[in-house]
Amino acid sequence: MISLDNISIYFGGQTVFRDVSLRINPRDRIGLVGRNGAGKTTLLKIIAGMVEPSEGKVVRPDMLVTGFLPQQMKYQDKGTLWKEVKSAFAELNEVEKEMKLIEKELEVKSETNHEESSIMAQRLAELTDRHHLLGGTSLEATVEQTLAGLGFRRDEFHKPTAEFSGGWRMRIELAKLLLGNNDLLLLDEPTNHLDIESIQWLEKFLSDYPGAVVIISHDRAFLDSATHRTIEISMGSVYDYKVPYSEFRTLRQQRREQQLAAYRNQQKKIETTEKFIERFRYKATKATQVQSRIRQLDKMDRIEIELEDLAVFNIRFPSAPRSATLVLEAERLSKSFGTKEVIREVDLVVNRGEKVAFVGKNGEGKTTLSRIIAGELDRKGKLRIGQNVDIGYYAQNQDEIMDETKTVYETIDYEAVGELRTQIRNLLGAFLFHEDDIDKPVRVLSGGERSRLAIARLLLRPYNLLILDEPTNHLDMRSKDILKQALMKWDGTLIVVSHDREFLDGLVQKVYEFRDGKVREHLGGIYDFLQKKRIEDLSDLNMANIKKTGKNVAKKQENKLAYERKKEYEKQIRKIEKHIHLAEEHIAYLEREIEKLNRQMSKNAEVKDGMIFESYEQLTTSLSSEMKKWEELSRELDKLINL
Repeated sequence: MISLDNISIYFGGQTVFRDVSLRINPRDRIGLVGRNGAGKTTLLKIIAGMVEPSEGKVVRPDMLVTGFLPQQMKYQDKGTLWKEVKSAFAELNEVEKEMKLIEKELEVKSETNHEESSIMAQRLAELTDRHHLLGGTSLEATVEQTLAGLGFRRDEFHKPTAEFSGGWRMRIELAKLLLGNNDLLLLDEPTNHLDIESIQWLEKFLSDYPGAVVIISHDRAFLDSATHRTIEISMGSVYDYKVPYSEFRTLRQQRREQQLAAYRNQQKKIETTEKFIERFRYKATKATQVQSRIRQLDKMDRIEIELEDLAVFNIRFPSAPRSATLVLEAERLSKSFGTKEVIREVDLVVNRGEKVAFVGKNGEGKTTLSRIIAGELDRKGKLRIGQNVDIGYYAQNQDEIMDETKTVYETIDYEAVGELRTQIRNLLGAFLFHEDDIDKPVRVLSGGERSRLAIARLLLRPYNLLILDEPTNHLDMRSKDILKQALMKWDGTLIVVSHDREFLDGLVQKVYEFRDGKVREHLGGIYDFLQKKRIEDLSDLNMANIKKTGKNVAKKQENKLAYERKKEYEKQIRKIEKHIHLAEEHIAYLEREIEKLNRQMSKNAEVKDGMIFESYEQLTTSLSSEMKKWEELSRELDKLINL
């Protein structure tokens, strides 16, 4: 379908890729992963034909139709939502236009010019066949299903596109791409502005899509569901794995261990060679051997590895000052903007130490309620904040209140206290600020960089209630892991608005669903909530069909519901078994590493290298944590099997 043959690309004297080759096949579902700045978007643009490689060639069929969804786009407001989305059917629209023109002319000429009318009627028949072939008869239903799946209400279908916010306009562009007749879809962070329901709908849509799909995403659950092949970009090279993301992580760890071993061996050889050269450089009797060793070093294909600092995973944020047991209580809380009622008579209780999620479609009031709790909006009804509750709120405009004259380092240094002062560089690295970035003034940072810095700064303050509104939007997977682990260890109370299922999984123990102006409480984690919701939706469908078609259909729906429940039950068991397998592999890896250090320390009883002991402590702590996780998963599996 598309071949990239030995392509290299250079920007400003820097190598982005070198000698990269890969092939995209029809029906491929590819997840494109790598660190921020690794070149994922650049590779996507090369595939799309928007960027030409410095060397090598891209081979694509002449008739290939490609749809590209960038992270940032320019919007053109040409009319209503319906009209804009329907513009995706370019050929179908032209066919309909010509059909209407011929029909109009036939009304005039059918009685005066029979020969011309016959030709026009034949052309109309051809166009009608083409119209059917292009799906013209089901066009309106297809558009309606797609818009509903992406979260648009029917009363918005004929609303001007100019009246939608940036996130909703991105959904409009996504709808056009999905409905267009594309052979290849290239999607750069398509879930950034989608809620959980829309993401799940998109997963299903892409599974049935007839073309190939390449996706850049930091949403693990989405990648696992939507892709079956993972391409990693690392250090200018591409590594191709024919597996979904979760399996890729296991294989990548194995490859990394092999790379590290090869890298260490090569470094040892380089060190030995350089010592020889330095020692005998000025001895005439060794001149030939010295020159030979120098040539060996020059010709050596140096192994490069992407260094990962495991120390950042041990970051702990300050303990939360103790608050009252009741952190907040809302009673019959309502909020309207003009005539639009966003939330209606909400009752809500959050106690000390709870970690809860606000989920639901965009526009259902999650951010509104967050701002009310944070004291940024007024409301109707009662809101009680507990004694000694100190609220920290992260919103999309959080970055706007930072001192722009300070550097990145100074911004964090000003907030850090105690042990955290010794980890500032690690903390900044966790949030994607590296050596070249920490001395930048805040005023030159991009929107995404400011957001990441605002999160890091917020987590250093001694709050005991944190409200985080979409905190993971500008974080890569590694940074999300670090943030999640830090929040799990933190002893304060957390309210998080997020559509990232993997981030919420294991972090929250209660879910508040925002729907139709109401808020419903669901006990349990995010996947418990999603499972219950699917069963409830199926039950609702079942009841509706009972009313419509009587007992026979009811029985059929009951069987379908039982089948869906069985499928969900088996899926849940597979998911837990998969996590257990990954935990067992990680435990085996940690035990091997601990054994290596034991051997190293036993060889030299006088070892004084603090780094060795620090590594040993980190590994034993990780092993204890992983064993605990394995035990919890095993208990959960036993409980499910014995239901």
